[in-house]
Amino acid sequence: MKTTAKIITGVATMVLTAGIIVYSKAVKDTPKDNLNTTLVHYGSLRGTRYTEIFLIGGNGITKDLYAGVYNTVAMNGFTQANGDSSPDSILNKMDMVSLKLEYDVLAGFKNGPRVWTLDWLEANKGITHDFQGLRAAWVAQVSLKGMNLEKKGSTAYNPTSVERKTKFGFLKGKPVFILDDPQGNAWVMKSCGLIVDPTMSYDKLMNLGERLKPATGWKYRIKMLDEDLVLLPESGTARIVQDELGNTYDLTGPGYGNFKP
Repeated sequence: MKTTAKIITGVATMVLTAGIIVYSKAVKDTPKDNLNTTLVHYGSLRGTRYTEIFLIGGNGITKDLYAGVYNTVAMNGFTQANGDSSPDSILNKMDMVSLKLEYDVLAGFKNGPRVWTLDWLEANKGITHDFQGLRAAWVAQVSLKGMNLEKKGSTAYNPTSVERKTKFGFLKGKPVFILDDPQGNAWVMKSCGLIVDPTMSYDKLMNLGERLKPATGWKYRIKMLDEDLVLLPESGTARIVQDELGNTYDLTGPGYGNFKP
């Protein structure tokens, strides 16, 4: 009986140890790069190129995931003349597996290149990292619940939340590219994606409605602004959504922007 008890205890200890090892590999936090932030204003962004790096943490077992978001805006040799803060010469050499190991997170994700469709932004800038030659600063934390980042277009018309106090500005007289959802809410495009379709450009957005096949109840439209539009989530949590080409839109209207275009 004593021998049997020892065997059971030994097996239980092995199972518990294995469980701890599995848990430690499946549950990771992200760097605390948002503890000391500085408010920074960036202007003349419309049509310029950038990339976001996601360091993904959370619980890989329950899929309760989140990411620290790092943006290249105004870095990596950016000038108004070249309009590019994420050169392909750096971007194309990045290894996300190595990045995951370096920062001890569940995964690394390269969200870009992308093109700004706003005119200016004010962001709480945190720690800047050199991601294999690509400099990017912490700007937000985003929930990844329900997302499959490995499958292009999988987040289409599936809204999620971003914790931030960033202001996005769109100037009077400029076009805004809008998705209206089934409830009548307006979502304004902040960036055009070049991941699903590398040939996409800012100029092609005027004809984007001919390409999109929105989910039931969603509609795409373009509006020339009669006044400046400013997006700022009062609660500190913005709502975002993407279309099937990876273009990203922010919710506007009460609590999220100064008006609904």
